[in-house]
Amino acid sequence: MNRLLLCALPLLVSISSPAQTPVPAADPYRPVYHFTGPKNWINDANGLVYSNGQYNLFYQYNPQSAQPGHLAWGHATSPDLLRWTHQPVALTEYASPDGSNTMIFSGSAVVDKDNTSGLFPAGKTDGLVAFYTGHQERAGAVVAQHQNLASSQDGGRTWQRYAGNPVLDIGSKEFRDPKVFWYAPQQKWVMATVKADRQQVYLYESKNLKNWTFLSRWGRAGNTVKEWECPDLFELPVPGGGTKWVLLISAGNPVEQFRGQQYFLGHFDGKTFTPDQAYEEPAYLDFGKDYFAAVTFNNVPDGRRLLVGWANDWAYAQAVPTGTEWRGSFAVPRELSLHRTAAGLVLAQQPLAELRRLGKETLTVKSRDLKPGAAGYELPFRGESYDLELTLKPGKANLLTLNLLQSADEKTVLRYDVAKQELTLDRRQSGNVAFHPMFAMSLETAKVPLRDGQLQLRLLVDKSVVEVFAQDGETTLTDLVFPRQHTGRITIVTDGPAQLTSLRLVDLSQSVTP
Repeated sequence: MNRLLLCALPLLVSISSPAQTPVPAADPYRPVYHFTGPKNWINDANGLVYSNGQYNLFYQYNPQSAQPGHLAWGHATSPDLLRWTHQPVALTEYASPDGSNTMIFSGSAVVDKDNTSGLFPAGKTDGLVAFYTGHQERAGAVVAQHQNLASSQDGGRTWQRYAGNPVLDIGSKEFRDPKVFWYAPQQKWVMATVKADRQQVYLYESKNLKNWTFLSRWGRAGNTVKEWECPDLFELPVPGGGTKWVLLISAGNPVEQFRGQQYFLGHFDGKTFTPDQAYEEPAYLDFGKDYFAAVTFNNVPDGRRLLVGWANDWAYAQAVPTGTEWRGSFAVPRELSLHRTAAGLVLAQQPLAELRRLGKETLTVKSRDLKPGAAGYELPFRGESYDLELTLKPGKANLLTLNLLQSADEKTVLRYDVAKQELTLDRRQSGNVAFHPMFAMSLETAKVPLRDGQLQLRLLVDKSVVEVFAQDGETTLTDLVFPRQHTGRITIVTDGPAQLTSLRLVDLSQSVTP
C-alpha cells in the first residue's frame, strides 16, 4: 500500500518543541497523572469526601504486599484532585476474641456537619463518619459481611471505630459496600448497599447514622451475569429542566468473562428507586475492560458529581506486570452529566476540568486533509503520557484508525467503522499481553453515532492506562496496556479521503506523580 499522502490544502500546525524519542522512566508502567498508591496493592476507591479544603480519597489497600489481602483503607488528600499527598493508613484490619479477623472492605464517608450522630463535641461541624463493610473471616472461611462505622475529628487522619458496631447486620456473607448520603427533602441519611449474590440494592434510612431502618430493595435488571457491588445513588439535572436519579452498579462487562459497571436512570422518593424503563439491555458506564467499582464524592462544594473508578479487572488484576512494588491505579476523576441524544438521556463523563491546568500544549492542528495509505499521518510528537483531543470527519473513508503507543512491533489501536458507527479499542498488539490468558482477549466495541458528520475524541494516555472519551464523553472505553517498546508514536490512518478538522495535544509527562 502507498504511504498516506497529504493534500495541498493549507496545513495549520503549531509545535512547541521538536519530536524526540522518549527515554523510558525507571518504572515504565507507573502512571504520571493517574493516581497510584505509595506501594503495594490497591483496588476500589472508598470514602470519597470533600472537607476543609481537601478531597479525601480512601481506597482498598494491602499494607503488606502488592497482592490482594489484609485489606485496609489507604488514604490520600488533595486540594485539586491533581496533586496528592499520601497519608497514614486510615482503617486497618482487626482481630476479635472469637478468633475471627475482620478486613476493611469498601464503603463511603460523610461530613456530619450537624453532629446528627452525637459522636463529636458540641459545635463541631467537620466531623467525618466512615461506613465500611466488615469482611469477617475465620480460618480462611468467610463468616459474615456487615456494615460498620468509624469517626474522625481530624480530617480523616485518625479514626475511632464505633463501640456499637456492626450498625447493620442481616446475617449474610454477601452484604456489602455501603454508600451513605444526605437526603435533604426528608432530612435523613440514606444508605445504599447490595445483596451481591441476589443482584439487589438494599436501601436503609437513619436520623443519626447509627440506627438504620430498612426502606426497600430493587434489582435483578440489566446485567446479572456477575454479582452486584459498589452501589451509588445520586441526582443529576436534566438538560431543559428537572432532575433524574442515577443508580450505579458494578456488575458484569459487555464481555461476559469480565467485570464492568452499569447505570440506571429513574426516580427516588426517599424510600424506593423506580427506574424509567425495564432496562432489559444494560446501559454500561464504560465499554473497556478496566473500569470498575467507580463511586462519587460526597460534599463537593461546587455541586459537581465527581466519579473515581479502579483501572483494572479482577480477571487478571493480581497478575498485571507492574512488579512487586505496586499494583493498581485509578482512572482520572470524571465529571458526570446527563445528555440528550437520539437514543434518549445518557450519562456522560468528562475528564476532570482541573486536568487542563497540567502539562504543556505541544501540538495543535487546525485543519488537515487526509488521504488513504498504510503508514498514515504521524504526529510530530512522541511520548507516553499525554492528553489528546481530535475531531475527524470521515468523508469517503470507511475506516478511521488511530494508533497509540506505537513502536516497531507494538501499538494500541482505536478504530472507527463508519458504516457500523462502532468504535473499537484493540490492545491485542499493545506489548506484553501474555502475562495472563484473559488479558489478550480484548477487543472492546461500542456504538458511537457520528454527530454532525464528525467523530470527536479525547484520549488520556498515561504509560499503562488508556482512557477514551467519545462524543463529549457520551461513550467511554478504558483499558490497561503494557508496552515493551517505548517509542510512543501516534499515527492516524484512513482507507479513504478524510479530514482531521482539529487536534490538540498536551504533554503531561512532567506533570505530577501522585
